[in-house]
Amino acid sequence: MKLKEDLNPMLLLLFHLMVWIYTTITFLPSYLLSWVSSSHRDFYGSEEERAKRPKACSVLGRPEGPYRAVSATKRLLSSLHPGVDTLDKMFEYAAMRFPHRPCLGTREVVAEEDERQSNGKVFKKVAFGEYRWLSYREALTAATQLGSGLASLGQRPKTNIAIFCETRAEWLIAAQACFAYNFPLVTLYSTLGGPAIAHGLNEAQVTHIITSRDLLESRLKAILSEVPRLQHIIVVDNTPTTWPGYPRGISIYNMAAVQKLGARPENATFEHKQPLSSDIAVIMYTSGSTGIPKGVMISHSNIIASITGMAERIPNLSEEDTYIGYLPLAHVLELCAELVCISHGCRIGYSSPQTLADQSTKIKKGSRGDTSVLRPTLMAAVPEIMDRIYKNVMTKVEEMNSFQRTLFILAYNYKLEQLSKGYSTPLCDRFVFRKVRSLLGGRTRVLLSGGAPLSAATQRFMNVCLCCPVGQGYGLTETCGAGTICEYWDYSTGRVGGPLVCCEIKLKDWVEGGYRSTDKPHPRGEIVIGGPNVTMGYYNCEAKKQEDFFVDENGQRWFYTGDIGETHEDGCLKIIDRKKDLVKLQAGEYVSLGKVEAALKNCPLVDNICVYANSGETYVIGFVVPSQKQLLALAGQYGIRGSWEELCNSKAMEELVLKVLTEAALAAQLERFEIPRKIRLSPDPWTPETGLVTDAFKLKRKELKTHYKDDIERMYGGK
Repeated sequence: MKLKEDLNPMLLLLFHLMVWIYTTITFLPSYLLSWVSSSHRDFYGSEEERAKRPKACSVLGRPEGPYRAVSATKRLLSSLHPGVDTLDKMFEYAAMRFPHRPCLGTREVVAEEDERQSNGKVFKKVAFGEYRWLSYREALTAATQLGSGLASLGQRPKTNIAIFCETRAEWLIAAQACFAYNFPLVTLYSTLGGPAIAHGLNEAQVTHIITSRDLLESRLKAILSEVPRLQHIIVVDNTPTTWPGYPRGISIYNMAAVQKLGARPENATFEHKQPLSSDIAVIMYTSGSTGIPKGVMISHSNIIASITGMAERIPNLSEEDTYIGYLPLAHVLELCAELVCISHGCRIGYSSPQTLADQSTKIKKGSRGDTSVLRPTLMAAVPEIMDRIYKNVMTKVEEMNSFQRTLFILAYNYKLEQLSKGYSTPLCDRFVFRKVRSLLGGRTRVLLSGGAPLSAATQRFMNVCLCCPVGQGYGLTETCGAGTICEYWDYSTGRVGGPLVCCEIKLKDWVEGGYRSTDKPHPRGEIVIGGPNVTMGYYNCEAKKQEDFFVDENGQRWFYTGDIGETHEDGCLKIIDRKKDLVKLQAGEYVSLGKVEAALKNCPLVDNICVYANSGETYVIGFVVPSQKQLLALAGQYGIRGSWEELCNSKAMEELVLKVLTEAALAAQLERFEIPRKIRLSPDPWTPETGLVTDAFKLKRKELKTHYKDDIERMYGGK
């Protein structure tokens, strides 16, 4: 749907009259207020002025950098508080400052029931109560007792322990226990398949693992025979307390029982040696988007530096803030976001993608989703989730009557113009966008986006309709999630901000791809990140470590990201390509698969898309997960009938969708050779459970290529 179109002149006049009346009425109070705060504004500048200020600069004056944040040109920052250089000290510091403040919250389950759908499938629906909270002091006690209990079960310092669990309060408590007792924590995504789980556990030589009842029964149990070193399984759930049917030699405990063991006087008084800042805190296995998951070794000092950089970009962060945790804690973005909150005394309420909103799949009809109950002020999201919100709201706007739709479009464009000038729009926020904002609880003031590029259309929509800035960021597991984040008052789109105060960025020429730091108007090249946040390398993978990491003459660590970026005049970075996503067609043209996907993902017909190109062929093809509502409407428009599967397998529907995609591609100014010439419609969505996307919803190209092998052969003329 277009948000700029011909509008009824009378409605346009009425809208501007209302805005003029409101502006006139509020002029005097706002003028007096601005006069009172003029000294503050003179010092900091207006939001518009701050948005235009340089965010970073090349410290050597060279186009390739290194670029640093303007507040860190002399020295990169590596800690939030003097002497707090490890994660156990950070948690103790927070518990000392905010002992009685709520720390970790979980909603209690009131009722569960099975709901049969029209297609015969059965979904479990849940009714939840209010959040129940552990205070900072209670959370610290729980972590200390668990660490002591694990030590009494034979877990030794600097010996790896694994966690394979969903995002929940117990995950963070277990992590803090391991940080305090110097047990390097091996993190595994809860959606990994059996072979990947076994690979991680065997490579890290794990004897103890922390998991949930559901994952033990559904994933872990089947591969226990493939992990011979594993001896102890700690289940975070309280029930059941006995576990028949498991192999001999494996002991299973409930987390509460291990904490009780740790609280015994003979164990509680046992002295443990605190970790050093250089000790490994986490071995984080990547999601495996480009092959077998790699274990990234992250030290205490890496994480402390990373959260120092991230916290600096969130203004007025305090114990009054509430964060909603629902992304995988095995992902560096979520782990660091939660640790930023812990370091500032915020409260963290736990959720899941299936219970986030009132309309989420697991929420019983008539019950409230987690955002409605928690009403968070801070939230992290991956673009996939924000794209869904954008498309759902835009579909509802299209269904409005003419007056409502016109009012929405007027308010949207008016607010977009005001934001560009640094002004707020309380009238529009209250009467037009309040319902959209309530989707996330109505109090969100900062929304952090990471994990993948966010489209300009979605970012603009979020800034306007959710009434809070979207801070798009860039980082990798290898840089402990830190790299860049847009500043709070920067409403520009398509960019990821300037370097954080904990790191610096260089651009390395990539001649083969045609990217050089001498390019005009902007220097371009492979992004190389350096600083105290850059991790210690890959576990048991020295060759790959030497290929991707290096240490300079000053002892600083650097990482070659494989991403291509360009720096703008104000020091902000824009991601423009990825080395591994660039394919050279038979005729010599280079196609950036990620660029084409980003351009086509905003098409209402597309829920997800993977573009594929073979260097031995002359054209691009694509696999598309269509929007069910939009595809059914398109089929009805052309009188095509059939079940969902039949429509997705229909040659006629493929051609119709391809025509719409081609129009969208041309509107996005893609070159002809970049536009898919043939497509395959997928009736089934790509979820982390299918193994075709990661937990952050990044495409797993290798798995998608295998999954659609026959279709690739057909579309390239093999069949």
